[in-house]
Amino acid sequence: MELIQVGQNTYYIKNPTNIGIYKINNKDVYLIDSGNDSDAGRKILKIIDEQGWNIVGIINTHSNADHIGGNKIIQNRTNCSILTSDIESSFTENPILEASFLYGGYPFKDLRNKFLMAKESKTINIDDNLPEGLKYFSLKGHFFNMIGIKTSDDIYFLGDSLFSKDTINKYHIFFIYNVEEYLNSLDLLSTLNGKLYIPSHGNASDDISELIKMNKEKIKEICNKILLRCSEDSQTFEEILKYIFDIYHLTMNSNQYILVGSTIKSYLSYLYDNSKISYEFKDNIMYWRTIC
Repeated sequence: MELIQVGQNTYYIKNPTNIGIYKINNKDVYLIDSGNDSDAGRKILKIIDEQGWNIVGIINTHSNADHIGGNKIIQNRTNCSILTSDIESSFTENPILEASFLYGGYPFKDLRNKFLMAKESKTINIDDNLPEGLKYFSLKGHFFNMIGIKTSDDIYFLGDSLFSKDTINKYHIFFIYNVEEYLNSLDLLSTLNGKLYIPSHGNASDDISELIKMNKEKIKEICNKILLRCSEDSQTFEEILKYIFDIYHLTMNSNQYILVGSTIKSYLSYLYDNSKISYEFKDNIMYWRTIC
């Protein structure tokens, strides 16, 4: 982990999940997200202690486990507040909800892991408690009510609203809860005029226009591949999921099955809501087909 200063009061810790830091005075700081597990939380605490700072709050952009994994240990050691937005609070306080939502039922034991389930932490509503110098804005799409954070230094923390070039080129399909809202958030990002943009996964940049374009193009590509597949013959969800894994040379495991599987279902919903595909039931099996 590397501490990097990017503004008078704004820092971030370079990490697989980047951690924002905002100083509200000479000693007290707020974190933006907390990493993927207790080990990340301990490393964050060490860096903060070395600076002589005190964590008074954590702002979670959303409730995925790799963003709230350090919450509990940091909250236990500092008694800090954890600020979240409405539905994300429910997932943060009840982590079983994420694995259950992704699986669509009670998750079997292989899914009850730290990658999908952080330790629970107590939250408060961000609307009533956001400190001066910070503003939040909606970035729905990746998850239910994800938010971004703007600091007084004109630095934007973008959560998982924008995936890196490396992630797109390596995995092709990235987790999205609501495709329509994700595209709307990309449009919003294109209107921002900040000094620096820090996505949760990837490098900070003063220009995200090409990355926005790349994210949009990959979503369009996935949609077109699903439409093509379903135009040749009616397809079940499982057949579509296998097709996506095969064409992108991805390897299936239990975590990827529910993460990518949930995303494929979101694509199907997006295409259906936009009158691109239809469904029918034959012999008690659901099939999807492109509308000609």
